[in-house]
Amino acid sequence: MYALIIPALTPFVLLAGVMGLSWWEDHVLPPADPTEAANASSRAPSAPAHRPERATAAHPLTGESAGR
Repeated sequence: MYALIIPALTPFVLLAGVMGLSWWEDHVLPPADPTEAANASSRAPSAPAHRPERATAAHPLTGESAGR
């Protein structure tokens, strides 16, 4: 009987371990250094990336507009 229960419970035990580590990280460990967060935000680009225009019925996907 135990030979059937242990393999069936293994994924749940692993899940509980991962959830416990996540809780430990959120509640027990000290918060991250605020200077690291400031450096990470300063490295982000100030302007959003340029997106190409979407094709419409007025500009079908042929020739140059298809990227060929």
